[in-house]
Amino acid sequence: MEKNNWLSVEDFEHATTAVNLLPGPASTQLAIYCAWRARGRLGGILGGLCFIAPGLVMIVALASLFLESHPPLWILGASLGAGAAVPAIALRTAHLLGLPSWRRVRDSRATSARWVGYALAGVLVTSLAAPFLILAILLAGLFETLRHARPERSQLPGLATFSIAHLGAAGSLGALAWVALKVGALSYGGGFVIVPLMQHDVVSSYHWMTGTQFLNAVALGQLTPGPVVLTVAVVGYAARGLLGALLASAVAFVPSFLFILVGASHFEKLRTNKTAAAFLRGSGPCVIGSIAGSSIPLALLLGHLWQIPFALAGLAWLFVLRRGTVSAILLAGACGALVVVALGHP
Repeated sequence: MEKNNWLSVEDFEHATTAVNLLPGPASTQLAIYCAWRARGRLGGILGGLCFIAPGLVMIVALASLFLESHPPLWILGASLGAGAAVPAIALRTAHLLGLPSWRRVRDSRATSARWVGYALAGVLVTSLAAPFLILAILLAGLFETLRHARPERSQLPGLATFSIAHLGAAGSLGALAWVALKVGALSYGGGFVIVPLMQHDVVSSYHWMTGTQFLNAVALGQLTPGPVVLTVAVVGYAARGLLGALLASAVAFVPSFLFILVGASHFEKLRTNKTAAAFLRGSGPCVIGSIAGSSIPLALLLGHLWQIPFALAGLAWLFVLRRGTVSAILLAGACGALVVVALGHP
């Protein structure tokens, strides 16, 4: 950005703050914003597409390989091994997000107590009632906002409340579009927060994937470049093949483009808006708790005893050795392939 004089360092920092106040994948929105600042709306569209496309191509290619009806043993083993590391990755993500958030509030007893309460609410709702996760996040943010004696009455044109109708009744493509829209529009704090809700829809409601296949989808979302929200492309591929993957990806990222191309001119108002900041103080810890809580339903999807040591090894790799998530997935996948090939079956 500095090299091309598109944004100053201060502008970039302000943009980062603003996109973190918005629902949806922050990295994608930041890329769209930077391109918008450089070349207007057309530049924003092009920049966003270029940011998403490499990961989308890679994840669809991998999905076609991992979701074969009769994949080779080594592919099956690699997917099971990689999937076993996913619960540990969810915990590591929550840990990385939670530390700086906790440091900002730990000096105040009342604020830190509310922080813990919001986080615990996220853990419990994710573990026990995943369909109500977004409602819990919104209520946490609303509760913290209402604590202000005189909340700001702010009008932010272009960033109005996003309302959508249920499309599930329109058939499998309509249901797929609805799930993808929830992923793209409501994924506060990163892709993992939507995982439990997506799991409920994909595995329990529509039966597009088995629990094991869903774990593999989340692992592929971590492994490939680009936002974790691209996991929805694997879901789309499982539901309706290549058409489903493209449709789900397009729908999931539409909100991010709209938020930036329509509302970016009001980012400064959003960044300095006390009501928005208060909402984030409540919803943020709830999101962090929900990401940590997602490790529980994800761990329950493990279907083979030999995956349990892999999951524990993933915890050690990420928390004790403090290595990266990509290396954890690659190593778990390689070891899983060796195990299944050696056993001759999963």
